[in-house]
Amino acid sequence: MKPLPVTPVRARTVGAIALIVAGLVACASPPTSPAFHYTVPAQPEGASGYTEKPGWATTRLAVAAANPLATDAGAQILKAGGSAVDAAIAVQMVLTLVEPQSSGIGGGAFLLHFNGKDVEAFDGRETAPAAADEKLFLDANGKPLPFLDAVVGGRSVGVPGTVRMLELAHRQYGRLPWATLFEPAIALAEGGFKVSARLHTLLKAEKPLKQDAQAAAYFYDAAGEPWPVGHTLQNPELAAVLRTIATEGAKGLLEGAVAQAMVDKVQKHPGNPGRLSLADLAGYQPQKRTPICHDYRAQARDYRICGMPPPSSGAIAIGQILGLLNHTAAATLPLASSPGGMPGSSGPAPSAEWLHLYTEASRLAFADRALYLADPDFVQPPGGRWTSLLDDAYLARRAALIGTQSMNTAQPGAPGPSPTSFAPMPDQPEYGTSHISIVDAWGNALAMTTTIEDVFGARLMVSTHPARRGGFLLNNELTDFSFAPTDAQGRPVANRVQPGKRPRSSMAPTLVFDKATGQLVMSAGSPGGALIIHYTAKTLYGVLNWGLLPQQAINLPNFASTNGPTLLEENRFAPATVEALKARGHEVREIPMTSGLQAIVRGQAHGQPLWFGGADPRREGVVMGE
Repeated sequence: MKPLPVTPVRARTVGAIALIVAGLVACASPPTSPAFHYTVPAQPEGASGYTEKPGWATTRLAVAAANPLATDAGAQILKAGGSAVDAAIAVQMVLTLVEPQSSGIGGGAFLLHFNGKDVEAFDGRETAPAAADEKLFLDANGKPLPFLDAVVGGRSVGVPGTVRMLELAHRQYGRLPWATLFEPAIALAEGGFKVSARLHTLLKAEKPLKQDAQAAAYFYDAAGEPWPVGHTLQNPELAAVLRTIATEGAKGLLEGAVAQAMVDKVQKHPGNPGRLSLADLAGYQPQKRTPICHDYRAQARDYRICGMPPPSSGAIAIGQILGLLNHTAAATLPLASSPGGMPGSSGPAPSAEWLHLYTEASRLAFADRALYLADPDFVQPPGGRWTSLLDDAYLARRAALIGTQSMNTAQPGAPGPSPTSFAPMPDQPEYGTSHISIVDAWGNALAMTTTIEDVFGARLMVSTHPARRGGFLLNNELTDFSFAPTDAQGRPVANRVQPGKRPRSSMAPTLVFDKATGQLVMSAGSPGGALIIHYTAKTLYGVLNWGLLPQQAINLPNFASTNGPTLLEENRFAPATVEALKARGHEVREIPMTSGLQAIVRGQAHGQPLWFGGADPRREGVVMGE
């Protein structure tokens, strides 16, 4: 695969991207060798901050992931005859090692899969332990705990679901043996990987992680300083755990010695013990759910956009935002230009008028999200179906609330005939995650977003042999539940803690199709807590409405509202844009907005079908394939 040059080329449609791509090889035939031999690549030392990415093009398969070592592992699996699911498993295991702050086997994930005909949603979201209750995050006086007090320790740990979900997907769509998919991560864990600038930067800013002796001994030197960039870090304990999972399947993680080590770590935390049990781990079951799909029209072309249903709020919120915008003048507004201010800040950017419409639509979507969205096994959807929130007539009524001045805070709507008895969930922090997009040589594709929630999760490193270096981190996913179970009037919050319940998520793995032909157009997603919704929506809009290549859409400055202030990526917007928003009544806050977008888009150049890939310049991801 060869990188694309950075050029301001615009495309008329996604299916006919006009770009000069020199030297692209012809589509090669699929490999026939049944053997897989993992080759450890030259290891990158990717920078933290903003690093220009060229964009990529491949002819028959592609992997986009958040770390070059993880991307490379997935690409090697595809080239050896593996499926998209096979590659995703290899990518996730390597991410557990090289990007431990964001995702791993101690967390959960949502996987959206296309088999060439149907879209399926695999739910590997963590669950609350059976012993959890609505008062889990309340102090002795019945008040919600401070966020970090709730996060650090065993209290916040949910039952991890990633591995068992991937096992379910592999049984259905795997082409290579399960154990083969663990070879890259095991080799890197045993041989060592180079600490990246991003991991070093996050470790340097981190304090609670040092309270865990196992984690402190692994991530920091004897003086308590994080290992420097380029330091070779080995994780023999993770290698041993991965060998067990490779041999025994998900039982190797959720039963036996590893499970006991997880329970001990959670229950015996000295200051903030949790309620995870062996029965919780052994009993975890992933779910296959019906995807949330909706029609979307952009530039005279009809698309079908599919995403995860609840407990994810991502697909519904994105669908509402895009649908609301189509009931405004947004579709007539082109990109503006930005004068710059930081690396990557010059070039196209949304205008103040478009940003006004987008953030107002976002306020309306997030008001509905706070009231209605939660685990569908515990909460009934408004109007008896989740798609009631995406009905065109409902969105038209909601869009009519958008005026020339900001509403600042929107109120939820009523898509169903009966009023809800729930109270809106108070705003809480959301963090973390990583995203993977893959297309394989057989026409399968996936979008998978995976997480341990906050940076370094619950700050608990699990090891079956404490004397052995390393291990894996546990999630703090239960803090995605509402800390307050009711409002002042005693009305319950839909997303309150309940035993066995999955917390609401913002993860938004997304697949886009041409509605007329059913052909896959795009796979995309991002980390970023609640802002995942906006990062992903930005990229979809940039590709579908503005005709950008995926790298160009990802490069656009970030923007958002979660039904409060208007958030703009710092140093990425012209002062005139900020002032124009303020004149419309917006409370504008310019902040760091570190998305981690990955996207793969179908296109062509000189009549040759191609996959165009993009990776976020704000993180260290890349795209690989052939």
